[in-house]
Amino acid sequence: MSVEQHYLAGLDLAGRRVVVVGGGTVAQRRLPRLVRSGASVEVVSPEVTPSVQAMADAGEVTWHRRPYRDGDLADAWYVLCCTSVTEVNAAVAAEAERVRVFCVRADAGIAGSAVTPATGDHDGLLVGVLAQGDHQRSAAVRDGLLDALREGRASAQDRQPAGVALVGGGPGDPELITVRGRRLLARADVVVADRLGPRDLLDELPPNVLVIDAAKIPYGRAASQDAINEALVEHAKAGRFVVRLKGGDPYLFGRGFEELIACAKAGVPVTVVPGVTSAFAVPAVADVPVTHRGVAHEVVVVSGHIVPDDPASLTDWSALARLTGTIVLMMGVEKLARFTDALIAGGRPASTPVAVVQEGTTHAQRVLRSTLDAVAADVEAQGFRPPAVTVIGPVAGMVGELA
Repeated sequence: MSVEQHYLAGLDLAGRRVVVVGGGTVAQRRLPRLVRSGASVEVVSPEVTPSVQAMADAGEVTWHRRPYRDGDLADAWYVLCCTSVTEVNAAVAAEAERVRVFCVRADAGIAGSAVTPATGDHDGLLVGVLAQGDHQRSAAVRDGLLDALREGRASAQDRQPAGVALVGGGPGDPELITVRGRRLLARADVVVADRLGPRDLLDELPPNVLVIDAAKIPYGRAASQDAINEALVEHAKAGRFVVRLKGGDPYLFGRGFEELIACAKAGVPVTVVPGVTSAFAVPAVADVPVTHRGVAHEVVVVSGHIVPDDPASLTDWSALARLTGTIVLMMGVEKLARFTDALIAGGRPASTPVAVVQEGTTHAQRVLRSTLDAVAADVEAQGFRPPAVTVIGPVAGMVGELA
C-alpha cells in the first residue's frame, strides 16, 4: 500500500489573507505563529476562546462573529479548518478545493490539501516535522531535535562568534539553567565559572574548553573582579567565545553589570542571558512562597554582605523593619544576628516567621524554620553555612497550610 507523502515548504504569508474557521482551543494554538508570520488573519466563528478574543481586541486578527458560509475563502491564500464540527470542516475544505486554496483540516489531517507540521524555533531556525499524519510522532521528533539543538548535542552553526556571554546559571540545579544559557555554554571556548554556578554542567564540556575558576568564597579566598574582567576581555579579543557562568541571575548581586561595563569599554560584544534567581527559586523549592494573596503585598531582596551599622551600608534597615511583607536576605547567614537585631529594634515582631534554605535546589539542600528572635542561634546550632537564602515574613510560616 502506498503511503501518502507531503511536500514540505515554507510559505511567505506576510500581508496575505489567511482564513481560520473556528475559534476554539485548536485555533488558539495555531494563531500565534500565523500572526508572527505577518499574515492578515481572519477568524470566522460564532464564539472564540478568551485568548482569541484578546488577539482580536488587540488588532492582531480580525474576528467575524458568525458561522462559516460559502464564499468566505475568496482571495484567501491559506485556510485552516479548526471547528469541532466535521460537516463544517468538510464544507470549508470543499470550497478551498474549488477556489484552489491550500487547506488544513485540524480534525482529519490527511483529508485536507495541506498538513501543519510540528514546528519550533531555535536560534533563527524554524524546525518543521511531518510524520504522515501522526501528530504525536511528529511532535516527539520535533521536541527531540529542539532539545538536541538547545543543549548543544546538535549544532545549528559552525562556531559562535568571538565575544562574551554573561549567563545566569540559576540557583544550583543544572536543570534550572535557561535553554539559551545551556546552548551558549555548549558553544564556549572558555568558561569563567563561579562557585555558585551549576557545577555539574562543567563535566559536560568538551576537553578542549578552558575552564577558569572564578570562585568567590565569602570572606575567604576570592578571584579579583579586575582579574575576572581582564580574563573575559583577553580571551574574547583573542577570538574566543567566553561564557561567564554565574549563579542565579547575573545582575542580582552578581556584579554582572561591572563585567558588562569592562567589556563595553574594551569593545567586546556581550550577550546577557538572565537566570533563575535564587532569591525566589530557592524559597519556592522549600515550600516558601515569597508572596501570597492576603499575606504579603511586597517583596524586598536585600544583600547581607554589609551589616546594618556599617557606614558603607546603603540599606535603610529601619524602613525594612516597618514593612509587613517579605524580606529575602542574600549572603547574610554568617552574620544573621546583626540583621535580625536591627529588624527587631526597628519594630519587626520578634515572632515573625523565618525560613533559612542552605544550598537550595541541590542534593545538599537543608531547610530551617524559626522565628526572628531565635533564628540566628538556631542557624549556629545546626551549622548552617553559605550559600543560604533567608526569608523573613509571614510567608515563611505558611508551610502549615500544606497539612
